[in-house]
Amino acid sequence: MAWNEPGGNGNNHDPWSGGGRGGRNDQGPPDLDEALKKFQDKLNRMLGRRGAPQGQGGGHGLLLVVLVVLAGLWIAGGVYLVDQTERGVVLRLGRYHETVGPGLHWNPPLIDTVTKVNVTQIRSISQKATMLTLDENIVQVSLSVQYQVQNPKDYLLNVRSPEQSLENATDSALRHEVGSSNMNAILTEGREMLAQNVSSRLQSYLDNYGVGLELRAVNVESTAAPDEVQAAFDDVIKAREDKQRSINQASAYQNSILPEAKGQAQRVLEEAEGYRQSVIASANGEAHRFSALLDEYQKAPEVTRERLYLQSIQEVLGNTSKVMVDVEGGNNMLYLPLDKLMQNTGVDARQRSGVNAPMSTINASTLSDVEMDELAERVIQRLRIRQDDGIRREGR
Repeated sequence: MAWNEPGGNGNNHDPWSGGGRGGRNDQGPPDLDEALKKFQDKLNRMLGRRGAPQGQGGGHGLLLVVLVVLAGLWIAGGVYLVDQTERGVVLRLGRYHETVGPGLHWNPPLIDTVTKVNVTQIRSISQKATMLTLDENIVQVSLSVQYQVQNPKDYLLNVRSPEQSLENATDSALRHEVGSSNMNAILTEGREMLAQNVSSRLQSYLDNYGVGLELRAVNVESTAAPDEVQAAFDDVIKAREDKQRSINQASAYQNSILPEAKGQAQRVLEEAEGYRQSVIASANGEAHRFSALLDEYQKAPEVTRERLYLQSIQEVLGNTSKVMVDVEGGNNMLYLPLDKLMQNTGVDARQRSGVNAPMSTINASTLSDVEMDELAERVIQRLRIRQDDGIRREGR
């Protein structure tokens, strides 16, 4: 039968009346009351209290529960995780307490304040300015600075705005280095040195300020003259490059000519030395030959004199192509220009076979000694025939 049917004992079955749990007629939820009572009893036993006034048990139990919950929330609120790339700066009541590394940590909330700082991220700023050089010229320099946090404590506490301090220090270091350099060095080969000097000076500034930043790279992105005179500077740079190119070409030509000239000079020296040695050896040989000839002359003067004469005549006549013929019985000395008679051609097959050939077809360079004697004999015979004909005409 249902608990709310008429005529039934509904009170005993009312689920809110607690009739089935000892006949209590309380209007509140019996389960919550019992749970609070049990928790209070346990808490009293833990605190050493065996009993408590009946009227105060419910109020103290609720307060304790609230306190325990608040304590749990307070403890849970102090747990935090620091990432591997971060460091945690702990402030206790506004004063620096410690710097914690990666991992799970706990600090009392409302007492400690934890600020996480990324110490591995590479950050960068860009700077562009127009400034005077040492030679009182104006240049535009653009550079970028890459940095990261080295000391989280100094980064958060020493300077109000670390990035702004870095920008000001970069501008100061850049102007100092540009003001100490010439314009040509900044625009051409001095850019790398400028970046190194700015990096060194800027890091010293940051260390003195205690910003907690460390530079990773300083790059000079561009250096240029002001826009109003850029065309003139481009012409100057082009002329300088042309000059350097000409110097390089001249150096290359020099490097190619010098070894050849040295080789030729060495060859001339060696040839001269060889000629000197040959002349000395020839002179020594002639001297020895003359000494030997003198000994022979002293032994047989007439024979030696005749032999020397014949050798001299042979050497003289052997080197000439002109022949003088003394005709017997005549008063005239005949001159035969054999070089004209025997030039350009040699003795052909007809001559060699006994057939007479014209004189103009004979080449003296191809004649042997026998052929030369035969030729001379033929010439003498013709001359004699012509002479006899002339004598006959005179007799008539």
